[in-house]
Amino acid sequence: MAHDELDGLLRSLRVWSPDTTELRPFDPDTAPPTPLPLFTVWLAEAARAGQPEPHTMSLATADAEGRPDVRIVMLHGADADGWSFATHATSRKGRDLHTNPHAALAFYWPLLGRQVRVRGPVTAAPAEAGQADLHARSTGALAAALTGRQSEDLASLDELRRASEAAWDQARENPSTPASTWTLYRLHPRSVEFFQGDPDRRHVRLEYRRTEFGWERRLLWP
Repeated sequence: MAHDELDGLLRSLRVWSPDTTELRPFDPDTAPPTPLPLFTVWLAEAARAGQPEPHTMSLATADAEGRPDVRIVMLHGADADGWSFATHATSRKGRDLHTNPHAALAFYWPLLGRQVRVRGPVTAAPAEAGQADLHARSTGALAAALTGRQSEDLASLDELRRASEAAWDQARENPSTPASTWTLYRLHPRSVEFFQGDPDRRHVRLEYRRTEFGWERRLLWP
């Protein structure tokens, strides 16, 4: 695609079309004192609105030199202590988290014009917790984990096919097979921001910040 074609395409695109998006009012004065209950409500509302894969999120990490990276992963759980996701400890993001154990998450639900951003330090759960999380999931999830070698160079798609087929066979025959590098991580939030889009561009941004006395709330300029 030529540069002019790309520019033309970008100018033709719109966000939050009234045909597809419902920008709901959000009164931050009614928000709960801690972020998790509001996140739970927003996630449920996104799912009920028909938002595809509302539990997926962007995960941003940085390496030892501070160079950032980002990718889409799945939320595995959330509680008062943090938001959980999983990956191979030997993957690029796993290596980033080993050397720089801080990360940021971003959820985007365009059907409601909403975002949630979470930032904080990350810790790895005990190995048995990671394996339990993996084995509670689908056969395909286990097969993908057993295929392994995430982020390494791949010689060909045929090599991937052979490794994947062997991993699927193993996952079906022994659903309790461990994936040694599979790790459950937990991001312990230091800030959680809720963004609600507004048709007049007076977007509402409510940020929770953790202090030594608990959570405090403040509004941010859009």
